[in-house]
Amino acid sequence: MIGLTAVRQALDFGELMRDHRAMVFSVAWHFLHDRDLAEETAQDVFLSLHKNLAGIETPAHAAFWLRKVAVQRSIDAARKRSRRPQVALDDIAEPSVRPAPGDPMLGGMLRRLIATLPETPRMAMILRYQEDLDPAEIALTMGIPLGTVKSHIQRSLALLRGKLERRGVGER
Repeated sequence: MIGLTAVRQALDFGELMRDHRAMVFSVAWHFLHDRDLAEETAQDVFLSLHKNLAGIETPAHAAFWLRKVAVQRSIDAARKRSRRPQVALDDIAEPSVRPAPGDPMLGGMLRRLIATLPETPRMAMILRYQEDLDPAEIALTMGIPLGTVKSHIQRSLALLRGKLERRGVGER
């Protein structure tokens, strides 16, 4: 019987990993902009999932839990990285996905501008516009009040608009 339980957990873990690895990596990569560190962070998240698998009740609970842990571990990794030398963003290869249609120069500029935001507002922006979560989901995921999420997003958008206008990009 013990062997059967272990096999069932391994299958459940494998399925959860397949279903959510893109989301976990996406959160980490968009926050960290470092492929190796994002992969390491994602591995750490799934290691935690394996250790805490018994507490996961439903697939929806697993998705929420994984996103929340990915957010926390990404912020932790960024803090650790700030204490050691960094590689320039231009030296890091983009993930192997098809480029989205649009202006690649503007996309690169936006990524660099978002990377200048403080940790919490940056993660709120990534969860809102990259992961397409609504503010209530972001508040739950990050463990902060809904009003704070809305404030971070509103202030970050205003700040980014101002920086883009100073660079001569945007509405005229």
